[in-house]
Amino acid sequence: MVDRRTVLAALVACAVSPAAAADGPARFAEICAACHGEAGVGIEGLAPPLVDAELWTRLGDKAPDYLAGVMAGGMGGKITAKGIDYVGLVMPAQTEVPDADLAAIATYVLKDLNGLTVAPDEAAITAAKAAPPTHKALRALRKGE
Repeated sequence: MVDRRTVLAALVACAVSPAAAADGPARFAEICAACHGEAGVGIEGLAPPLVDAELWTRLGDKAPDYLAGVMAGGMGGKITAKGIDYVGLVMPAQTEVPDADLAAIATYVLKDLNGLTVAPDEAAITAAKAAPPTHKALRALRKGE
């Protein structure tokens, strides 16, 4: 007979093992693609593209903080992406999504879709959720202010 503690320990190990880590592309498809389009190409009039090398390159080492802040605090107001104004958009804060999943999505967006070498890790997502930046601060960061 198998000891219950052994089974419980095995289940916990599986839950936290790297093999069980969040799949960024899959979680993006489940959570983000409905608004931001498949592979982050955006949906004009609804949500801006996340495939925007100019934006992410301009943000540079601030890109992870910006993306973590948007995920943690949401985004509202007017932003311009690839020459298109998005006015009145409201992206809700993604506080119900586990931090590991948001970190995997952020890695997918910044590294896979935009070729950056940086992305927020789970700790950065946790910190952003604990003290989310204001929408005004995020828009200023996006504009390079």
